[in-house]
Amino acid sequence: MSSKYIEDASTLPVVWKKSELSGNGSDCIEIASSPDGSAVFIRDSKNPTGPALCFTRSEWVAGRDGVKSGEFDKI
Repeated sequence: MSSKYIEDASTLPVVWKKSELSGNGSDCIEIASSPDGSAVFIRDSKNPTGPALCFTRSEWVAGRDGVKSGEFDKI
């Protein structure tokens, strides 16, 4: 996967979502989709004005599917 670095995630015109499974924990990430659906952004929930990573939709799907299939279990 390659990614693009966004300096201030709060400038993105997106709605951020945190997993319901994270509860009220402070060690969480949030994700958002670009308005046109072509990109996915990831940021640290503790730092909403901090940086975010940007992945294309296909990069995101490949990474997500790799996690689901256990591809990274031995890392």
